[in-house]
Amino acid sequence: MYPALAVHSALAAKVPGMDALWVGSQSGMEESLVKRQGLSFRSVPAAGVHGVGLTTLPRNLTMLGRGVLAARRILNEFEPDVMFFTGGYVAVPVALAGPSIPTLLYVPDIEPGMALKSLARFADAIAVTTDQSQKYFRKTVHEVGYPLRADLALWDRQTANQHLGISGKAPVLLVFGGSLGAHSINLAVLNILYELLEKFEIIHLSGEQDWQLINRTREELPTEFASRYHALPYLHEMGAALAAADLVVSRAGASCLGEYPLFGLPAILVPYPHAWRYQKVNADYLTRRSAAIILEDHRLNDDLLVTLNVLMENPNKLKAMRAAMFELSHPRAAEKIASALIELAGD
Repeated sequence: MYPALAVHSALAAKVPGMDALWVGSQSGMEESLVKRQGLSFRSVPAAGVHGVGLTTLPRNLTMLGRGVLAARRILNEFEPDVMFFTGGYVAVPVALAGPSIPTLLYVPDIEPGMALKSLARFADAIAVTTDQSQKYFRKTVHEVGYPLRADLALWDRQTANQHLGISGKAPVLLVFGGSLGAHSINLAVLNILYELLEKFEIIHLSGEQDWQLINRTREELPTEFASRYHALPYLHEMGAALAAADLVVSRAGASCLGEYPLFGLPAILVPYPHAWRYQKVNADYLTRRSAAIILEDHRLNDDLLVTLNVLMENPNKLKAMRAAMFELSHPRAAEKIASALIELAGD
């Protein structure tokens, strides 16, 4: 979602008066976040057909067919000059409904998901975060980086600290599990929260699912620790958290390939273990470049505190990780994709 929103903003800056329509899923938080940005939103039915059981496949195929019909109606009404896909099941019926419309496909993760691989055959151009994605496609890809929302770059350490109430008297640890949170990371942090608060101020973005537990823990903290623990279920001003942090513990979703390099933020990455290896591939990429450390999910409770202590006791290591992360930054990715879309629309 966020790469697409970033590209939309870059397009709007280049093409005043541009008419855009976001076609998304019928469930989740997508619609509310998109409308928050002032974008028109339509939804279509969609479901995955790869790797599902025989009992589920007929239902999902039916939903895909319904999605194609719904997408065809939307495209006939809207009449787009160009389409931009960033993956997900919902993109498949839209692509099937508009095969003659110029299309640009963006691949956020290094390894594309099945939906993106399927969409590649419809794409007139493929943009990728890193050139490591080329091996997954038969067509030539174009490395552009990860498209970042312009508001991220507006934050610096001072304004971020003021916004979040950070004192600046201790190193700042950001704990982040993605928009929906990460239960295992949340629990691992709670298990060592007192030890962490002796050394860090913590920005903990828990997600809604664990928020009641996190909030209850926060309310029970002694005063001296409560002032160091900045817990929220979700933060729209993500740039503030990234700018304020000295170190992050998070999953390894695609955003870590763009947002952490922008801020030169060293990372302890915990790839999500209950899905295909996309996050592991992202984490390996950053680790091989000395910008991050991988911590396996099943080792969180045993190794998180030790890993944090080792890093904080080695400032030269942190400094080197910060420099390595900065080197991977592509701050103009959204502008490059926007320019490519304009060119495709002109064709």
